[in-house]
Amino acid sequence: MEIDNNLCENALRVVALGRRNYMFFGSDGGGDSATVMYSLIGSCKLNGIELETRLRHVISVINTWPANRVKELLLWNVTLSVN
Repeated sequence: MEIDNNLCENALRVVALGRRNYMFFGSDGGGDSATVMYSLIGSCKLNGIELETRLRHVISVINTWPANRVKELLLWNVTLSVN
């Protein structure tokens, strides 16, 4: 078995390609938000999760979702019980 870091290099390629645009996030908080989104997108790609579909669902139910069941809405929880 050959050891490589292609997975890591491919994940960081997005950061390298957009480096010039990142100067315009507006603030440190904007940059922090962007890192969260890039991490979320990358995790979804690696796990075969359709991010847009899942986010649309979460946004549509979060307002009335019981607080004690919020963990069910995490993206890695594949089966959601919708009430």
